[in-house]
Amino acid sequence: QLQLVESGGGLVQPGGSLRLSCAASGFNLANHAIGWFRQAPGKEREGVACVSSNGDQTKYTRSVRGRFIISRDNAKSTIYLQMNSLNPEDTAVYYCAASRFTACYAHTNGDTSAYGMTDWGEGTLVTVSS
Repeated sequence: QLQLVESGGGLVQPGGSLRLSCAASGFNLANHAIGWFRQAPGKEREGVACVSSNGDQTKYTRSVRGRFIISRDNAKSTIYLQMNSLNPEDTAVYYCAASRFTACYAHTNGDTSAYGMTDWGEGTLVTVSS
């Protein structure tokens, strides 16, 4: 049974950093692109970042480029999202998702797309506040 479990969320002050983890089990992570998404209260879900199955392709939504870094360790079946220079607009529940494809897809405006994402974790809450 495919399972994705996020961790690492919490309360952080503006300008601070957090590292989220997504632990995968029940499937061969190396065959799937993985994305991070978020949903803030009262807003639609949006893509944040994606990494291809072998790690050679990454995509970031414009609002997080230069601040967030997605990475993966297939040997540990874990995907990471390093988040730096956090601001209150980053407050949201963050989800990881597994794609049925090996590559990442983006919208025409460059934002990370959920196209192909078939399995989702339960999410971890990130709150940026002073």
